[in-house]
Amino acid sequence: MVDAARARKLADRIQQIVAEMLERRIKDPRLGFVTVTDAKVTGDLRDATVYYTVYGSEGERADTAAALESAKGLIRSEVGRRIGIRHTPTLTFEFDAVIDNARQIDELLARARAHDEQVAKAAEGARPAGDANPYRITPDSAEDDSDTGDEESQRQ
Repeated sequence: MVDAARARKLADRIQQIVAEMLERRIKDPRLGFVTVTDAKVTGDLRDATVYYTVYGSEGERADTAAALESAKGLIRSEVGRRIGIRHTPTLTFEFDAVIDNARQIDELLARARAHDEQVAKAAEGARPAGDANPYRITPDSAEDDSDTGDEESQRQ
């Protein structure tokens, strides 16, 4: 096993190399507007997962996935040449849905804020439906409240 710091450094380097390759060397027309968001390397440095996002429709995402799969060998050989370790990790490309999830969360929060504003507007002139003090006061409880400080005076 290799220490986690070395695996993280290798993952960062792989992320940089893959991003440069996609920007400059891979000329596949199916490749959309792709961004490499992260890379993770296993502890034995044998496998690397590269996470990416694609700006566009589902069709463009599928085309980009196919382009990445077909260019995987070229990208892996370049990674091996540039990182200089004994065994070049196998590459796996996975779509990173973090941006889509963040967008969905933002939309849900915006809807919740709008709903809260509607509730606040409706509550502006509202008054309670019942009494101002909703707790019932019975004669026994009124006496108990008044007796709390007078117990010593009654004993004397």
